[in-house]
Amino acid sequence: MKGIDFEVVPGEVFGLLGPNGAGKSTTIGMLTTAIAPTGGRAQLAGFDVAREPIAARRISSVVFQESVVDQAFTGRKNLELHARLWGVDQTLAALRIAEFVDSFGLGEIIDRPVGSYSGGQRRRLEIARALISQPRVLFLDEPTVGLDPRIRYELLDIIAGLRARGGMTILLTTHYLDEAERLCDRIAIMHAGRIVALDTPAALLAQLGRELVEVRTRGGSPAALASLRARGVAGDDAFAVGSTLTVPLHALAAGEAIAAIDELGLAASVSFRPPTLDDVYLRLTGDRLAAAA
Repeated sequence: MKGIDFEVVPGEVFGLLGPNGAGKSTTIGMLTTAIAPTGGRAQLAGFDVAREPIAARRISSVVFQESVVDQAFTGRKNLELHARLWGVDQTLAALRIAEFVDSFGLGEIIDRPVGSYSGGQRRRLEIARALISQPRVLFLDEPTVGLDPRIRYELLDIIAGLRARGGMTILLTTHYLDEAERLCDRIAIMHAGRIVALDTPAALLAQLGRELVEVRTRGGSPAALASLRARGVAGDDAFAVGSTLTVPLHALAAGEAIAAIDELGLAASVSFRPPTLDDVYLRLTGDRLAAAA
């Protein structure tokens, strides 16, 4: 990590977006006291994670990338055991377990050994387990990694529903752009241990305007980009990757951009589309998020 700095508002869903190796899981590890910070300071609901680790753990829960439920136990036994470890009253624990079994669709499998669960079913159980103690802060570290698209979509729907739970704060790490855009109030984009952008998904996208023109050039893209900048078509936020130029249009009309590109004879092909978070990441880091993940 290289001196990152951010603050999460109570009740917010905050995302750390970036490829593998960007520093997302390391950040989660320090905030959950699993990794000892070598410098700096971090607080969780007012508790210093280095000086008051027990207090920080008491008000938080985490769903790690790797499964931590006991596969030999049934799903219900895992939930009951976790409730006992957290000192939850037995009657209250039974009520919460019944609630989660119903809301997370675990009714048909809850009394089966977890070793027989699919990846998506195990993930739902792990989130239910994390909620047994009613944490003020919930950490979800790459919660949908490795799941097939349909199961991933179902799990995203469950995670989206968590924001209604009494002001609980959620910190989510992901390298999936659609997850960050759908679930998060704000996103910190991480690259090589640094936060390179932090804002709402809408504000990050707005930096690139409402429309982009993508130009596949016939010659060298740096020279083509310089020509478009000289003509006022491309601004400082335009970028080149290989033979493709991506140019945010902002106030410029598409017709004006096409006319300038045609006049300069730059393009083998031209297309228009709205910006994505991948474009934001690419402009900031020079790499596509999908390729870097």
